[in-house]
Amino acid sequence: MKRFNGPIGIEQGSKNLFSDFAHDGAMWTGSGPREVRQQQRFEQAFVEPPVVKVGISMWDIDHQTNSRIDISAENVTATGFEIVFRTWADTRIARIRADWIAIGPARDEEDWDVV
Repeated sequence: MKRFNGPIGIEQGSKNLFSDFAHDGAMWTGSGPREVRQQQRFEQAFVEPPVVKVGISMWDIDHQTNSRIDISAENVTATGFEIVFRTWADTRIARIRADWIAIGPARDEEDWDVV
């Protein structure tokens, strides 16, 4: 369990990761292991790396193959993280949109730095 002391910040967002059907990209025409990484920066930095949860809010996928999807947040820092989307084998994915939420310790307006 992660415990927070002081103010807690919450930030959320949505990101279109790819639209590979539009240009015959690898997620739509390829096979085998495939991966897309998208950098996401927070509007305001957290005091330390927050807890980040990523989920799929829209998917457009070929119905003739198995649906194989792995989505996660990696390389989380106080200023941002990477959304990582993976698939494998013969899965054909036209497009994906990911929604995310970050919860962590935030600076208080009363905080000040001593130099």
